[in-house]
Amino acid sequence: MPLNYIIVSYDVCDKKRLRKVFETMKGYGEGIHYSVFRCCLDRKGICEMIADLDEIIHHDEDRIMIINLGPKESAEKRLTFLGNTPQEKEKGAIII
Repeated sequence: MPLNYIIVSYDVCDKKRLRKVFETMKGYGEGIHYSVFRCCLDRKGICEMIADLDEIIHHDEDRIMIINLGPKESAEKRLTFLGNTPQEKEKGAIII
C-alpha cells in the first residue's frame, strides 16, 4: 500500500488528554511543531490513528485537524519551511 503524507494538528483543552494525544501521535509520526505532527501512513495506519485519537478527545471541547497531502513522493514538494527545517527520521529495525 502506498504511503501518504499526513499533517495532524490538534487543540486539546485538558492537559491530561493533551498529553495522551501527544503520546499517541508519537507512535504515528514525528512532531514538527507544537501540536503538529508529520506522518507517513498507509490507509490502514490512517484509520488506526483516527480511531485512537477519536477515543481520547472530547468532541465538544477538543479539535484535531488531519490533512492528507497524498502520496509521500509528491506531497514533500508541497511543503515549504522557513527557518529551522525538521528532518525526517529514518525508521529502522530495533534488535534487542
